Amino acid sequence: MRAEETDLVLVRCRLAGAEGLRDAALRFCTDSRLQLQRAAWSPASGWAYAYARPSDPIERAEVAPLAWRWESLCPSAQDVDVSRLKRLQDLPGASSGERPTRHYVVETDPEAGWEEELAHWYQQEHLPGLASVPGCVQASRFVNLDAGPSSHACYGLVTEAVLGGPPWLAVRGTEWSSRVRPHFTNTRRTMMDVVV
Repeated sequence: MRAEETDLVLVRCRLAGAEGLRDAALRFCTDSRLQLQRAAWSPASGWAYAYARPSDPIERAEVAPLAWRWESLCPSAQDVDVSRLKRLQDLPGASSGERPTRHYVVETDPEAGWEEELAHWYQQEHLPGLASVPGCVQASRFVNLDAGPSSHACYGLVTEAVLGGPPWLAVRGTEWSSRVRPHFTNTRRTMMDVVV
């Protein structure tokens, strides 16, 4: 994909604890080319995600050097991968303006032949529906240009309890959702604590 399509750089890695993540993410972005947007860590899985907005295009060839830079700044990190994200949708949530304490990510690849249906479902029903849930600060969806899974949806939440509340479950429980969700493959669902 062309470099100018990149909206965010995503660093994913495993960490034994959140200690050092904030410092590594801030140092990773000391280069004026990157502005830190968010860093979060999952106590359940150990996955850490850091998002940075590039000030100019990022070429595919620059992804590996960015991963090496992260590894030098965060030597305890394992399974490091860096990828470019292209924004498909970005919606303010019902609790826009509040500070999110949780970052929830759903990454998936649609089965062959289901790409268009998945895109329509997210665009027309799912992302707007979840954004409208009280406690949702932001709802966004990206395409992962490099490491995959290809669909990267993420939500800023006021608390983790939003995810299990009746309004959130009602959006997840629609007929359209029931038709599309079985065609997700390589799915990762990760709830993380916002570090910065």
